[in-house]
Amino acid sequence: MSPIPHPGASSRQAPADAAEARPPRAMFLQGAVKSLPFLIVMIPFAVLFGVVATEAGMDIAQVMGFSVLVLAGASQFTAVQLLSDNASVVIVILSCLAVNLRMAMYSASLVPWLRHASGGQKAWVAYALVDQSYALSIQEYEADPAMSLPQRLAFFAGVATVVCLPWMICSWIGATVGQAIPDGIALDFAMPITFLAMIAPMLRTPAHLAACFVAIAAALLLAGLPSGLGLLIAAPLGMATGAIIETRAKGKAAA
Repeated sequence: MSPIPHPGASSRQAPADAAEARPPRAMFLQGAVKSLPFLIVMIPFAVLFGVVATEAGMDIAQVMGFSVLVLAGASQFTAVQLLSDNASVVIVILSCLAVNLRMAMYSASLVPWLRHASGGQKAWVAYALVDQSYALSIQEYEADPAMSLPQRLAFFAGVATVVCLPWMICSWIGATVGQAIPDGIALDFAMPITFLAMIAPMLRTPAHLAACFVAIAAALLLAGLPSGLGLLIAAPLGMATGAIIETRAKGKAAA
């Protein structure tokens, strides 16, 4: 006599079986396809950086060094702007670190999902960790916890390939032919739209919302400070607020 299956056992097994049936190649393509909409704003964003950087006095090699080695649009714009304003090297470095401090939070958030990756795998994930690759990947991992490590890495790689390579290529285009773009074409719309599209869907908890609004309020109040110091202060204030509210919420849930 065959054993009677436990009610709901087949429904719990189905998602796991479906996840196992998808090879890494399929996950790579899935990540690539899901990241395609970002190109609508990423391409003009990258072209704009090439234009701005060359207008600030950088040559093509320096522009590409920024886009290939740094690979972080917001901090690249920050550095170029501060250098154009003759800010000190210390201020430039601290401001860029403040802008990129969110990457530390992204990394901590990915640890439970990529903990068992090899050192080499973690290295390329760290290199390709940008807002878009993090946002899409963490949403996919949380929606489908049964994914295997190769599937998670493949999905991340698909997103990173579509997002990072065009950034480098279009930065070069902006640096080489950007001067031919008419002044009437406003490429600077790409930066705020990119961040709004990534951040808005992720503001799902009181801690997220509090961190967002405190950081915005502080940045606006401190906008008059020189050399981007307002942003340097606003970012930690927002993160601290979010951490405090999340800690309190967990304490109440455990009580």
